[in-house]
Amino acid sequence: MTKSETWNIDELIALTETVQTGEVEYQEKKLLFQYCELTEGEEPKLEMPLDSASEEEKNEVYAKVGLSRIKAMVNKANKKNPEGASITVENWDKIPSSVRWGISQAVLGGGSPSFRNVDDEIA
Repeated sequence: MTKSETWNIDELIALTETVQTGEVEYQEKKLLFQYCELTEGEEPKLEMPLDSASEEEKNEVYAKVGLSRIKAMVNKANKKNPEGASITVENWDKIPSSVRWGISQAVLGGGSPSFRNVDDEIA
C-alpha cells in the first residue's frame, strides 16, 4: 500500500488525538520525545504583537508563542501516554538550549524522517 500525497479530513482530525514521537541527536546520542497536535481550542492564548512593534519585539512575542505551543503539545502527549514522557514543562528549562532548539524545529517544522506514531504502542 502506498501513502496518499493528500490528507483527508479524518486523517487530519486523528492527528489531534495521536501521540507522535520524534528524536533529536545531540553529542552522538539521541533524545526521544513525544508530542500531540493541538486543536484550535487547545492553542495557548497569547497576545500578538502590534503592527507598530519593532522586528525585535515581534520576534520575542513569536518566540514565546512557539515555546507555549511546544509545551502544550508535549503536555498533551504526556497526559495521553505518561509512560513515554521524557520532556516535561518542569524539565524543559534545564535541557541544553541546543537540544530545545532541535525539538522546537522538529515539532514546529513539521517533523523529520525519524518520527513515528506510537498509537499501537499505547493502545
